[in-house]
Amino acid sequence: MSIPSQSDLIADSARGAWYGPDTLQRVLALLVEIPAAALVVAEVLILLTGVVHRYWLHDPLVWSDELASILFLWLAMLGSIMAFQRDEHMRMTALVVKLAPRTRAMLDVMTAVGAVAFLVFVIQPAFEFAQEEMMVTTPAMGLVNAWRAAALPVGLGLMLIIGVLKIVRLSNRKDALLAIIAVGLIVLGLYFAGPVLKALGHWNLLVFFVLGVGALVVSGMPIAFAFGLATLAYIALTTSTPTIVIVGRMDEGMSHLILLAVPLFVLLGLLMEMTGIARAMVSFLANLLGHVRGGLSYVLIGAMYLVSGISGSKAADMAAVAPALFPEMQRRGAKPGDLVALLSATGAQTETIPPSLVLITIGSVTGVSIAALFTGGLLPGVVVGIALAAVVWWRYRGESLAGVERASASAIARSFVIALPALALPLVIRAAVVEGVATATEVSTIGIAYAVLMGLLVYRQFDWRRLYPMLLKTASLSGAILFIIGAATGMAWALTQSGFSGALAEAMKTLPGGAFTFMAVSIVAFVILGSVLEGIPAIVLLAPLLFPIARQVGIHEVHYAMVVTFSMGIGLFAPPFGVGYYAACAISRIAPSEGMQPIVGYLIALIIGVMVVAAVPWISIGFL
Repeated sequence: MSIPSQSDLIADSARGAWYGPDTLQRVLALLVEIPAAALVVAEVLILLTGVVHRYWLHDPLVWSDELASILFLWLAMLGSIMAFQRDEHMRMTALVVKLAPRTRAMLDVMTAVGAVAFLVFVIQPAFEFAQEEMMVTTPAMGLVNAWRAAALPVGLGLMLIIGVLKIVRLSNRKDALLAIIAVGLIVLGLYFAGPVLKALGHWNLLVFFVLGVGALVVSGMPIAFAFGLATLAYIALTTSTPTIVIVGRMDEGMSHLILLAVPLFVLLGLLMEMTGIARAMVSFLANLLGHVRGGLSYVLIGAMYLVSGISGSKAADMAAVAPALFPEMQRRGAKPGDLVALLSATGAQTETIPPSLVLITIGSVTGVSIAALFTGGLLPGVVVGIALAAVVWWRYRGESLAGVERASASAIARSFVIALPALALPLVIRAAVVEGVATATEVSTIGIAYAVLMGLLVYRQFDWRRLYPMLLKTASLSGAILFIIGAATGMAWALTQSGFSGALAEAMKTLPGGAFTFMAVSIVAFVILGSVLEGIPAIVLLAPLLFPIARQVGIHEVHYAMVVTFSMGIGLFAPPFGVGYYAACAISRIAPSEGMQPIVGYLIALIIGVMVVAAVPWISIGFL
């Protein structure tokens, strides 16, 4: 959303629109976007300064992590507001888009009213939570912790205003009134059904967290709000726990400093695309393999391997690679459906490539070493990539290479020299973590500094006009991810307190076949969850429950992490429900129906690859 200029506001005023929803939306954008962009820059500078002082000057800054943590919650909430305003929160729309336009429009209003209802119910507990934090001071800087916690009521309050404006903009008065009445009747019905629900005991988990969440997600409500509503209803109607606990759990989920890597790696990925780093990688691989049958398909697999995970967004990864390869691939006769199918499959194949945000999330919620996960994720990606390459070889074994010129040795060498700084970036990032130069959170700032220098001094591609929109995109995407982690943390806590985690642990431990059966069930479960909830929400919900069980049955945590990450990736990029598949179609500008048949072969390859990784632990832990 663009920021309104003074002339825009004067024009709106002249049209009598000063108090209209569109003008208010733009004013709110102005109030939120500038601080959010400034916070992204501030976090980069604070953490990079901390690395320089600790590693090179041997003078650690005791306050750097503390200040970064305080600003982080504000960045997360401002980013969540931006994502809410831009409709960028994660949601499942595979079924909604098939409905009639009138029904779909009414559902949009209903889900907006439901989101507003959640915000109405949690705004007061958020204020109470911030007030309680007045009693706590930070150890290094001596600041009252309420300065940090105030981000929650402020952020939720602004989202509430935006939600009301969205309802006004989305609908006419009749639709809005009908939606409000419908949601109000549902709330009243649940309230009066409270005594009956309490008597259901553990069956409430099925009512709220299976049927309730399922209905909300299928209706197209953003997943974070679906989790939040279900958790709020469960706690308020079936327990005596105060609702302030929900806000506390959200704060805990969004405040892990390790998750600060999310916005920073998103920014790094955007910088890679803007500075030409990603393009240089692709160019070198195309010169190296472009003359063989299916060569550019191999290049696509390799290029996704190199750039994947750095951006924090698979859409960004695919957008960096596909436009550089698809025109030439189509000129050589590749079918559009096969292109989008392979692009989608490589999205699943590269889920474990560091610095993967899914791996960072696993580390944050389970305590598994991030460095070990980064090391363990490299070889499994190669194994699954080989499985995809085998399908490419079979499909393109009869490809005509008429008119395809083989790049000369000098051209390959020249493109290698140009790509060398780009190819070094993933190695720099990994080495900085493994050698102890920076933590998994801080290492992204080293990558950012490296990308900026390469863009300015080597590739001479640094468009300063694109920097501000990139900062806004970073904040918005990060806010969407972090808000869903916060909501999922609250839901996971409710499941744990209900005794579900203990029952699940016992059931999984008693499965016949031990580790083999446990791994097989986990693969199936995460494929399904990956297609419905996407990766990070499923990890936040189930990883704290299942990783301890994996340890008990003798599965190494890093090995298990690789298997479940791949499984989620398959679900995420597999039609008809996988959101990643439709993102690949949108980026490729290819109709989803064209890739449905070609992707079957790649999905089989992915499944075989995951089975190999699951059966051979050394692939994941051999280099730890």
